[in-house]
Amino acid sequence: MHLRIAHSTLYRYDSPVDYGLQRLRLRPLDGASQKVLSWTITTDGATVEAEYDDHFANRVLLLNIDPGTEKLDIRVQGVVETQDTNGIFGSHPRALPLWLFQRQTPLTEPGTGVATLAAELLGQDDTALDRLHALSARISESVAYLTGTSDSETTAEEALATGSGVCQDQTHVFLSAARRLGYPARYVSGYLMMNDRVDQEAGHAWAEAHVDGLGWVGFDVSNGISPDDRYVRVATGLDYSEAAPVSGLRFGTAGESLDVAIQVQQ
Repeated sequence: MHLRIAHSTLYRYDSPVDYGLQRLRLRPLDGASQKVLSWTITTDGATVEAEYDDHFANRVLLLNIDPGTEKLDIRVQGVVETQDTNGIFGSHPRALPLWLFQRQTPLTEPGTGVATLAAELLGQDDTALDRLHALSARISESVAYLTGTSDSETTAEEALATGSGVCQDQTHVFLSAARRLGYPARYVSGYLMMNDRVDQEAGHAWAEAHVDGLGWVGFDVSNGISPDDRYVRVATGLDYSEAAPVSGLRFGTAGESLDVAIQVQQ
């Protein structure tokens, strides 16, 4: 399948910005399930200072906001050829040890809620794949998809206690519980072609867990499936903060507004 993606991120500042940096993880790479046919990133209000691969092999652009900027516009256009691999990304490269992906982070640190959820899956006579699919289903039942009930700093425990969140929160709960069960797991950010719409307000997120004999396998808690050819992988990390499409810092007291518009279509 060929997927065409258009992604616009627009920051408006209520006074000129003297200094700021933005880190973009917006460039997908070729892999087992996708091939990038074309991809461009353009910016207005900032200058690209560097482009590099981070320790998770994400392609990163570092932007320096132009002094005096009151508007920063980041636009992405591209076409990616995808194929359905039943959610299997494949073997783990040797650049990073697998045990790194069993490390919890402040966003995934398990408490009593995650511990209870994980304990319910122990002792069952099933395969690792069956157990991880069961975990995904339990989280879908426990954390309803509901916008406006969480933010980028909501932890897995908080989302589980609230009982609602978005794909980011459901993914954090999966990572926390999977690691507690002994599986290396990582956060994936990217795009999903929806069956009922083209326009979207945000990208998508899902989890991957490492299963012996298969390698990395994807689990989309929000949709109750493993990723298929409607998905485009862009970045990975231990949690959202390490795979966020756009992140950064700036000096000064200027307030800001943010508008995001995404289109994903065949």
